[in-house]
Amino acid sequence: MISHLKKLDWILIFSSLLLVGIGLLSIYSISLGREDFLNFKKQIIFLGIGLFLMLVLSFFDWRALRENPYFILILYFLCVISLLCLFFFAPEIRGVKSWYKIGPISFDPIGVFTIVLTILLAKYFSMRHIEMYRLSHILLSGLYVLLPVILIFFQPDLGSVLILIALWFGVLIVSGIKLKHFLILVLCGLLILILSWSFLLKEYQKERITSFFVPQIEPLGISWSQNQAKIAIGSGGIFGQGMGKGSQTQYGFLSEPHTDFIFAVIAEEFGLIGVSILVFLFSVLILRIMRIAISAKSNFPRLFASGLAIILFSQIFIHIGMNLGILPVIGIPLPLVSYGGSNLIAIFIGLGILQSIKTH
Repeated sequence: MISHLKKLDWILIFSSLLLVGIGLLSIYSISLGREDFLNFKKQIIFLGIGLFLMLVLSFFDWRALRENPYFILILYFLCVISLLCLFFFAPEIRGVKSWYKIGPISFDPIGVFTIVLTILLAKYFSMRHIEMYRLSHILLSGLYVLLPVILIFFQPDLGSVLILIALWFGVLIVSGIKLKHFLILVLCGLLILILSWSFLLKEYQKERITSFFVPQIEPLGISWSQNQAKIAIGSGGIFGQGMGKGSQTQYGFLSEPHTDFIFAVIAEEFGLIGVSILVFLFSVLILRIMRIAISAKSNFPRLFASGLAIILFSQIFIHIGMNLGILPVIGIPLPLVSYGGSNLIAIFIGLGILQSIKTH
């Protein structure tokens, strides 16, 4: 057991733990203003569960996943069923049905599904890497992504839809898709976006996008959250206002500060220095994941590690972009930092599989 622990990527572990630590400090600071520390306590419990699962998974041989395609398909369809059942059993919270409510705990199946989909895509393309010239393989892989995308879109959760699409495109590129096929997919995507705007997007989703381009339309409405986030980030300066002293955070001007706008909380209370540390740790985390991908001796672990890096990078980029006002607000948490047990545990499950790839 000691020899196994020595083989673990401890830089990967410590960087992820430090990111969770920054998140816990921010959630604690938010709790000070609200005088409610339940989220802080629950996040510590989620961290414990995630760490335990990561260590347990590191002992299993990842090749068992690669050699059992039927097991992967069973996991995939179980996750699809869990997404479908949200429409019937999940409570509607702010117009969205994305969480199962079990007492004080809410469970979002999308986080775990994202990891399962990464495994499935890694398995699918690792078996067909020399046949990537065939458009049929690309289209079939797209069907695996399309089914959950439709279910998640109608919850509605546009942010998670974009992450799944980014995962699919990213794995296609790593797998060696032909440029002609890639351009065809991009054109199809643009066509779908145009049709979605006309027939599928809800009014509040359109308002979020239009307010991003013309924030003067509703400065006290849909643009309020993003404007307050930019004020918080700007007021942080170099050193920040201090933990528990950020005016936007402590006086409730930031909506959803523990999830969608936690980057603004960090920038306001810990300043440019805090943000720089945050970005540095994320860079270390993604570089260590890509190091495992590059050093992998077969396609399945290479594609899985690349897929996980794509998921994390997409979430980080969109979340920070929302907070800075360079992207529309679509509700993406900051991985490992934002409050949320489902997403945190799912990421540690992914890291556990990565550790298994490194140690075996």
